Amino acid sequence: MIVTDAWFPQTNGVVNTLAQTAAWLGRFGHEVRVVTPREFKTIPCPSYGEIRLSIFPYRKMARRIASFRPHAIHVATEGTLGLAARRYCVKHALRFTTSYHTQFPQYLASRVPIPMSVSYWALSKFHGAGSACMVSTRSVEEQLAARGFKNLVRWRRGVDTELFRPRSKEFLNLPRPIAAYVGRVAIEKNVEAFLSMPWAGSKIVIGDGPERALAGSVSERRVYRFSV
Repeated sequence: MIVTDAWFPQTNGVVNTLAQTAAWLGRFGHEVRVVTPREFKTIPCPSYGEIRLSIFPYRKMARRIASFRPHAIHVATEGTLGLAARRYCVKHALRFTTSYHTQFPQYLASRVPIPMSVSYWALSKFHGAGSACMVSTRSVEEQLAARGFKNLVRWRRGVDTELFRPRSKEFLNLPRPIAAYVGRVAIEKNVEAFLSMPWAGSKIVIGDGPERALAGSVSERRVYRFSV
């Protein structure tokens, strides 16, 4: 069972990672159940309406876990669904894993006056209850370890070679050299720093997200947007 507060129609790396993980587990012969906000009453997250927060999900979450009786539980996010699943697992002494996908302390600090030390403390408590907290890179592992996280393990990502493969670049008929940003277009990604970087050729922003209009606001530079 995978429990996540981030799911379609959101466009971000968390959703893509979990969707691919569930799909490949199915290909390997495992039965996978993904619990998402689509099954609950939700409200938009303050200051980030694209994210839906499930309202009082514990009882329904408890029924989902009890009926599915999973051999493994992965709590992917720290939202209301993740908190409900964590609470159930702790209460019933069930082993579970978590994953750290997003730099929430930096994101919160950019929007509300919450010290990052407080956010990191809360996150360390959330993830510390699991048997392992999965991170994607060594730098994130070292960063969290410095903040007191104890149960970190590396979760390396794969590459879909059917989608990502060498092909013709003739469509990039743009002034050279070309600099590209690839990823979610949101405030926490600091795309503005990329757009403000001195550059003699062209810049490409590849992705989508709530800050997509930012690229179009940089009228004095050559910036092109490609949605994926």
